[in-house]
Amino acid sequence: MPAFQTIVVPVRDLAAAKAVYAAVLGAQPHTDGPYDVGFSVDGCELGLNPGGFDQGQTAPVAYVDVEDITATVATVATLVESGASVVQERAAVGGGTSLAVLADPDGNRFGLRSHAG
Repeated sequence: MPAFQTIVVPVRDLAAAKAVYAAVLGAQPHTDGPYDVGFSVDGCELGLNPGGFDQGQTAPVAYVDVEDITATVATVATLVESGASVVQERAAVGGGTSLAVLADPDGNRFGLRSHAG
C-alpha cells in the first residue's frame, strides 16, 4: 500500500538547515552532499533541497512511495481524474528514481516517488 515516507524541504542555507534538522531529529544525515542532504528517522526520509526555491518549491512536499509511478493505482492520470492537478510531470532524478508533483483541489502539493520508473 502506498504511504507518505519522504518529505523534501526547500532550503536557502543548506548548512544552517542541516544543523537545525540534525538537532531536532537527534541524528546526523545519512547523505551529506552539496545538493543532497538526507536524514532517515523511523522509516521516514527527510531531504533538504538547496535548489528547491529556484525550482518553484515554496513549501515542503510529502512524497508517497509507490512501486512504479506509471503502473500503480495512484498513477498521475488517475489522480488528475480524481481532481488533482499536475505541478511537475514525472521526471527521472537519478539513481533509478522518478518523481512527480501534484496538487490537491486546494493547491496543497504532494508527490509520487518511485524507484522503478
